[in-house]
Amino acid sequence: MSKEQFFTPFKTSVKEISLPEEFTFPFFYEPHPLAEIASKELQEHIENDIEWTHNFGLDENETDKGKMFGVLVVQDEDGELGYLSAYSGKLTGMERPEGFVSHVYNLPEGDNFYEQGMRGINKITAELTSAQNSEAYSLKLSVLKRVKEEAELEIKAFKSANLKAKKQRKSERERAEHLSITEKESLEEGLVKQSLQQKYRLRVLKQSWKQALEYLQTDFEKLENKVQGLKEKRSVASAKLQRQIFDEYKFLNAEGNWKSLHSIFKETELDLPPAGAGECAAPKLLQAAYEGSLKPIALAEFWWGESPTMEIKKHKHFYPACRRKCKPILGHMLEGLPVESNPLLVNYGEGKQLEKVYEDAHMLVVNKPEGLLSVPGKTIQDSVYHRMQTEYPDATGPITVHRLDQDTSGLMLIAKTKEAHKNLQQQFLDKTIKKRYIALLDGEISEKEGIIDLPLRVDINDRPKQMVCYENGKCSITRFKVIAMLNGVTRIQLNPITGRSHQLRMHCAHKEGLNTAIVGDNLYGKKGTRLHLHAEFIQFIHPATKKKMKFSAKANF
Repeated sequence: MSKEQFFTPFKTSVKEISLPEEFTFPFFYEPHPLAEIASKELQEHIENDIEWTHNFGLDENETDKGKMFGVLVVQDEDGELGYLSAYSGKLTGMERPEGFVSHVYNLPEGDNFYEQGMRGINKITAELTSAQNSEAYSLKLSVLKRVKEEAELEIKAFKSANLKAKKQRKSERERAEHLSITEKESLEEGLVKQSLQQKYRLRVLKQSWKQALEYLQTDFEKLENKVQGLKEKRSVASAKLQRQIFDEYKFLNAEGNWKSLHSIFKETELDLPPAGAGECAAPKLLQAAYEGSLKPIALAEFWWGESPTMEIKKHKHFYPACRRKCKPILGHMLEGLPVESNPLLVNYGEGKQLEKVYEDAHMLVVNKPEGLLSVPGKTIQDSVYHRMQTEYPDATGPITVHRLDQDTSGLMLIAKTKEAHKNLQQQFLDKTIKKRYIALLDGEISEKEGIIDLPLRVDINDRPKQMVCYENGKCSITRFKVIAMLNGVTRIQLNPITGRSHQLRMHCAHKEGLNTAIVGDNLYGKKGTRLHLHAEFIQFIHPATKKKMKFSAKANF
């Protein structure tokens, strides 16, 4: 593909905009002005210049969902600035629109390893289908199931009859109290004989059915073993073909080195690439730039269309690259480029005071500043836990009773003793501790108060983000009440009934919740100076005195 097919010169004048000194850190960034302009131009192109076969869910009558798009600002060998455009995955029912980069890897045409591999797999599949659909297989499977059911029913009926007989014998023994000793002995002998005969008949019945079933099972397994062997053979062939594709699926980096998808993920805990790896916008863009001898300058990715059901993606909002699929690939592709440092490794709590609201011999209540971790992270030790452990080296137990997100400020309970910790944690488990948060929402909402009930689970492709999942999500409930609305911002009170990770942030931002993200939410909304979420009130029973305790801390926003 020639440069002219995918290199788009800026329509807007960008001569006055300085180039960034380092390339975008793709997993946490604010778009560079050049990337913002490129994104705006691409959005206008998507909206006005392309005849799509679907509408990304933007039309009420459409069932399609949105898609991630991306731009890569690049500089050619003559110093001209422009950008490349890409979308994640594939477009159903239409060819790649003009101006968008191609996939990193397209299966070769003609008689090749893929066609040969698929022919082999299809042949095995045909044999498997024939074996499973054969009259003999179906008949023997049907007979085996029917005989199993008949055996279970007859044995169950026999056991039921034995139980009734046992109750009858007990009744006869109770009525025999007036008989003589000789008569009682004679009766008992008869009843015992009857019991032994019934047990014997049950054993004979079970043995008879067991022999019949073993014969039928052995006869059926001759065909079933063939079916299972074909399934295993097809699985091995599919895995072999998939590995061959992964080996052919190769990525360039800034140093000119190639690496296959298989070898990239072989170095991770996943071992094998997850579905869709390499099909996101960012890898496509970088691959096209390297192959076209273009210098990457800045990257940005945005969502276009209707929000998905489970994740939080808003129309035209910028989002970082996903971690599970893209982090290993981009880790290779960015080698040789000067890249911005990871902002997630910065200690945003450094120098911020941890205020003590209450203290006694058993516990503390502290007011955590935004930016300070509740517990140590992988690379940052500074945290509420670390500071408390340092100040109270003789404290027993785990110290921190609960957590607040790093970006959330507000009240936290600290235990000095393991007894206090156990008591307070049990109160959290019993849901008797009352908490209230204050937040600013990036928009005005119509409802004044209510309850949000959305099940949450972690997004395995993009940890630590959460997602709504009605199948496997955990129950999460929040009460809310609007306090005020001013200049397009809503001040709201949030009372979590459950305590799931990112619960309040998800419940505010998700389209089935309040559909309005918290101001400054860099995960589910737009990045700002801080996350405007504060734990302002907590009520609990003191672990030692058993008195009701209430504490408040006003938000600084």
